[in-house]
Amino acid sequence: MAIIDVQELTKSYRVYRKREGLMEGVRGLFHRDYTEVEAVRGINLRVEAGEFVAFLGPNGAGKTTTLKLLSGVINPTGGTATVMGFVPWQRQNEYRRRFALVMGQKNQLWWDLPAQESYRLHQQIYGVPADRFQKTLDELTDLLEVKDLLGQPVRELSLGERMKMELIAALLHSPEVLFLDEPTIGLDVIAQHNIQRFLRFYQEQRKITILLTSHYMKDVAALCKRVVIVAGGLVQYDGSLAGIIDKFSGKKIVTLQFADGDRPADLDRLGTLLDTHWPKVKIGITRADVPRVLAETLRDYAIEDVSVEDPPLEDVIADLFHQVS
Repeated sequence: MAIIDVQELTKSYRVYRKREGLMEGVRGLFHRDYTEVEAVRGINLRVEAGEFVAFLGPNGAGKTTTLKLLSGVINPTGGTATVMGFVPWQRQNEYRRRFALVMGQKNQLWWDLPAQESYRLHQQIYGVPADRFQKTLDELTDLLEVKDLLGQPVRELSLGERMKMELIAALLHSPEVLFLDEPTIGLDVIAQHNIQRFLRFYQEQRKITILLTSHYMKDVAALCKRVVIVAGGLVQYDGSLAGIIDKFSGKKIVTLQFADGDRPADLDRLGTLLDTHWPKVKIGITRADVPRVLAETLRDYAIEDVSVEDPPLEDVIADLFHQVS
């Protein structure tokens, strides 16, 4: 049985459309125009225990809405979902004690208090025994190297330090399922790397199930073997990270280093010129044409070096988002 099982899940909103101008504002007091917005249109998803799954999509695709549905924060318009056998929007206390939600743009810690004070509150809310609470807190603060910051008001911490504290708060009650919504948003490269390293280690040690949304492909590449792409409220892809390039990228990037001599005048016939730093040229070539183009190039020109690569994952994802949005 899947630990997360989603079937035809939908969520729509009525959004008030206010027109410009004073008279339209007065009119809106008596007659309002609403638009129906479908945030989630029928998502199907199964996640097994211990999986670390990336949940990707362009802005407005329904990612955060789906996480809120699975967390019981909002109710669906239709469809069904269970997490660890619980229906999230029934908001049973037993379910609340077994999952955690971290949103990179929302704070769960008291802004003016040290994080350790918020942690004590979490201990009482989740009913964590004192000995287990202290052991877990010590373990997490050691792993994230923030023990010296526990007594410092949250508002005085850097963004990266605050995110570490938010992760600790989410994990103090040892959840079995963790929903992460943009946990590294706005962080610098070092902070991102530290968060990635911690999440990878913690998930491998505890075997918890994690569903991650992120716009940083380095997060995905570093942490997730399985990727689910949602756009327009529907799942567009569910498979491996490598499979995205195989399925959605029709090109290879070929880098040619020419020997000294005259520069060929007809390079554009080989493919799409992407970058030129003579004598090195980078060309985008349709996958099926790569063997033929290479054979002709090696026959007609003096080539010192050649490499064939897949396009960057970020470019493939961006093109996919553009196609389905």
